[in-house]
Amino acid sequence: MPENKHGLTSSRLTLLALGTVVGGSFFLGSAIAIKNAGPSIIISYLLGGALVYVILYSLSEMTTSDPTAGSFRNYCENMYGPMAGFVVGWLYWTGLVLAMSSEAIAVSAFLKKWFPQVSLPALGAVTIIAVTIINLLGVEKLSTLESGLAVVKLLAIVGFIVLALFLVAGLLPGRSPIGAGELLNEPLFPRGLAGIAGSMLIVIFTYARFEIIGLASSETINPHKTIPRAITYTVAGLVGLYTLAIIFLLPLIPTARLSEEVSPLVAALTRSGLGWAGDVINIVLITAILSTMLAATFGIARMLRSLADEGHAPGFLRDKGDIPYRGIIFSGLSMLTALVLGFILPRRIYLFLVSSGGFAFLFVYLVILATHYKFRKIYGCPDEGKCRVPAYPYTTITSSIGLLLIILSMPLIPGQGSGLYAGLILVSVYTGIYIIKEPEKARQFFTGINLNLSHKNVLTEFSDEIIPEDKLNGKEDSGGKNNE
Repeated sequence: MPENKHGLTSSRLTLLALGTVVGGSFFLGSAIAIKNAGPSIIISYLLGGALVYVILYSLSEMTTSDPTAGSFRNYCENMYGPMAGFVVGWLYWTGLVLAMSSEAIAVSAFLKKWFPQVSLPALGAVTIIAVTIINLLGVEKLSTLESGLAVVKLLAIVGFIVLALFLVAGLLPGRSPIGAGELLNEPLFPRGLAGIAGSMLIVIFTYARFEIIGLASSETINPHKTIPRAITYTVAGLVGLYTLAIIFLLPLIPTARLSEEVSPLVAALTRSGLGWAGDVINIVLITAILSTMLAATFGIARMLRSLADEGHAPGFLRDKGDIPYRGIIFSGLSMLTALVLGFILPRRIYLFLVSSGGFAFLFVYLVILATHYKFRKIYGCPDEGKCRVPAYPYTTITSSIGLLLIILSMPLIPGQGSGLYAGLILVSVYTGIYIIKEPEKARQFFTGINLNLSHKNVLTEFSDEIIPEDKLNGKEDSGGKNNE
C-alpha cells in the first residue's frame, strides 16, 4: 500500500487512541472496579495493561504487514473466511452504534443542567449530528480537534495526580499531610483474588476502544513505523496515568464510599475539601464523552466501508474517496435511530441492547488474538519490523484464556450479564443473516471447521506450536524467522 504523505503521525494517532479510550468508563465507571477490589485494584490495572499490550502488539504485527481500513475484520476474514469477517465486522459496528447512542443520552443529561429548556432527546440528537458533521470534515481536521480534546482529558488526570500528591505530601498551604491516609484502614485484598477477578471486566472496559489504531492504519504516514510507535506511547500512557491516578486516590477516600453515580476522582477531591476541582472534572467528563463519540464514529465508519468493499454491506455504502462519507452518514443516522429507541423502548429492553457493546469489544479482542495466532503460524514475523509479541505463542494463548474467562464472568458482575446474552444473540443473528445471504460459503465454512476438527484438535495444535513437529523428529528448521 502506498505511503500516505498527508496522514496521521504517531503523535496524532496516539492522541486519537487516548482520546477514544479515556472516557466515561474511567472517569465514572472505574468506581465500581475500585470498590470491588479495594487497593488491589492496582494489580487489576497492571494485568489489564499487560493484556492490552499483547492484544495491541498482536494487531501491530498484522497491521504493519497490511495496513487496511478494515484492520482486524480483514485479517480475521483472511484467516478464517468471509463468514467470520462478516460477523465480526457487523457485531463491532452494531455494538458501537448502540454504545454511542447511550453515550449521547449520558452527555445530554450533563448538558441539561446548562440548557434546562431543551429536551433530552433534542440535546442527544444535536450531539450526534455535531459528531457526524465533524467526522465529515476529514481525518486531519478531526485529529486536530480530537488531539485538543484528548489533551484536556489527559491534563485533567495529570491535574488530579498533582493535587492528590500535594494533599498526600501536605504541600498545600494550611493543610497537614494525609500520608497513607485511608490506606492504613484498608486491607490490600478485601475480597481476596475474587475481588481482582470481579474487577477485571470493568478494568478492561476502561482500556477499551484502543483498536482504533488499527482502523486508522490506512490513513497514517509510514504505518510500518507509525503504528508500533503509537502503540508503545498509548500503552505506556494509559497504564501510567491510570495506575498513578488510582495510587494517589486510595489514600484520600475509603473505597467502600465510592459510587457509580459520582466520579471517584470527584468524590476523592470533594471529600478533601477541593469541591471546585471536582466541578472541573465533571466538565471534563462531558469533554471525555464527546471525544469518545468522535473517535468511535471515525472507527465504525471505516469498518462500514470495509464491509461494503467486501460485499458484506449494501452497495450504496461504498465510498471511493479517502473520507467514507456514506459510512459516516449511515452510522450517524443509525445512532440517531438508536437514540430514539432509547426514549421509546422500555428501559430494560434498551439497556439490554446497549449492553452488547461491552461484549462486542471483548469478542473483537479475542478475535484479534485468535487471528494473530494463525497469522504467525502461517507467515511468521512481519516483513518490515520485528516480532513484537514477546514469548509467542505462550502470551497469545494465556491472553486468550484470560479474555475468555472475563467474558464468561460477565453474568457474575451486576448489570453485565445482559451484555453477554445480548452479544451472543447478535452473533447468532448475524450468523443467520450470512447463512441466508451466502448459503454455499456458509456451508464451506462449517465444512472446513469439521475437517479441521477431524484432523487435529485445538490442544494438539497448541502443542505443535510450542514444540514444533520437526524438533520432535530431531530436525531443525533453518529457514524460519527468529523472534527478534
